[in-house]
Amino acid sequence: MSTRRAATAAGTAIVAATLIGAGLSTASAAPTPEPSPAAAPVKLSASQRAELLRDADAEKARTAKELGLSGAEKLVVRDVVKDRDGSVHTRYERTYDGLPVLGGDLVVHETKSRKTEGVTNARGGDLKVDTARAKAAPKGARAVVWAASGTPRLAYEKVVKSTKKDGTPSRLHVVTDARSGKKIFQWDDIRTGAGHTQYSGDVELGSKKESSGFSLTDVERGEHKTYDLGGGTSGQGELVAGEDDEWGDGTAANKETAAADAHFGAALTWDYFKNVHGRDGIKGDGVGAYSRVHYGNNYVNAFWDDSCFCMTYGDGEGNAKPLTSIDVAAHEMTHGVTSNTAGLIYSGESGGLNEATSDIFGSSVEFAANNKEDVGDYLIGEKIDIRGDGTPLRYMDKPSKDGKSKDDWYKGIGSIDVHYSSGVANHFFYLLSEGSGAKEINGVKYDSPTADGKAVTGIGREKAEKIWFKALTTYMTSNTNYAKARTATLDAAKDLYGADSAEYKGVDAAWAGVNVKAAKGGKH
Repeated sequence: MSTRRAATAAGTAIVAATLIGAGLSTASAAPTPEPSPAAAPVKLSASQRAELLRDADAEKARTAKELGLSGAEKLVVRDVVKDRDGSVHTRYERTYDGLPVLGGDLVVHETKSRKTEGVTNARGGDLKVDTARAKAAPKGARAVVWAASGTPRLAYEKVVKSTKKDGTPSRLHVVTDARSGKKIFQWDDIRTGAGHTQYSGDVELGSKKESSGFSLTDVERGEHKTYDLGGGTSGQGELVAGEDDEWGDGTAANKETAAADAHFGAALTWDYFKNVHGRDGIKGDGVGAYSRVHYGNNYVNAFWDDSCFCMTYGDGEGNAKPLTSIDVAAHEMTHGVTSNTAGLIYSGESGGLNEATSDIFGSSVEFAANNKEDVGDYLIGEKIDIRGDGTPLRYMDKPSKDGKSKDDWYKGIGSIDVHYSSGVANHFFYLLSEGSGAKEINGVKYDSPTADGKAVTGIGREKAEKIWFKALTTYMTSNTNYAKARTATLDAAKDLYGADSAEYKGVDAAWAGVNVKAAKGGKH
């Protein structure tokens, strides 16, 4: 039984967690009124998606041959997107001599008649690798083919688990050359974040009638559940349940309040991706993730973890400000969407794009929620007061206002923390949505500069969201950098609005505004 129940009275705290941690350059013309429906993604039911995946799996050998892959290479179906005009975009991982290829992912674009009309590769060119092992694999490591950077080669991937000083779990992937033993690359697949608490008033929550009382199980959203870790840092915790159908009282002292916040944020994010982008759940299969609250003690962070398919939230400084508000919950859940679509590696420029994607959709969910207690804005973590001075964690209109994030791209930006290199894409999204210069939106004042000093006219946030989502799910791959993200968003804008549209020109102008130019040898 599903119920919709209030998360109570004195203004229930609904917390939002945020992670801490050459083209045209002139303003575009007035945007066209409505996107072309042809290239927009269609909403797929779980059974429709499963059927498309089965079809792709049955044809993967033929597809590999059509793409000219060698006999040593095999395709593994991972995700699928179908457009309203019947076009299908299928995402694949690749193996070589039976070994996983890191950086070998690709997206095949087919017409309604299933004719291949294009391929987006994480890596172009032939894949020829000598898979004869030269050195013994480190204990606990697996043999892989590394193709994300440099010359494709046999490598070993080892996952090192640990805990950081602030209590955040770490699962560091270390890739070493199988012959020299030298480290090639590393990244942490725990997506971390610092939170912000905000009160969203009385809200309805999806709960389930149990044999005795109720539980925070949202049967309308893939059975998404919320658990209480009770200060622990491992395991699933206990399912939040109670005799009545009332959750929390708007204060951190009541342990149900943080659970209500997290549960509400997850529901809003689920609804946003389904209603706006046609994606039914994080994986698109209608299956819900789960949330864990009350992680650790005085833990000022929140994170997404692929291994548990879950979001986890600390209670903040003094256990007084749980990191579970709308945009933070949306930020964390979006990491799951990114992981199951483009799979942007959480390091370098792709890591910055991964972080920015969570900020972009975190802000988008906040706008879509239309909550009078927490109006939509382009500020990240504005309710947390994590610095103690009332300022947000991050600013999308001018990222450098936080003292660490970058407004514009520069050579070497991939070497800084992904939470700060994300500023480039955050700034791009703001410019694309609202344009440059001073303005006030929902009572918040913004003043966005551009790298070249030229004005940019926004196309509107809703169109910008659709362009970013289509780029993420259709044209970005695991090692997409900023130049490739420019190409991906231009392709998405062309699909949705046309190559001569104001929206296409707006994307070009917004990237120029953050100093991102065409990829070397790129088609845009």
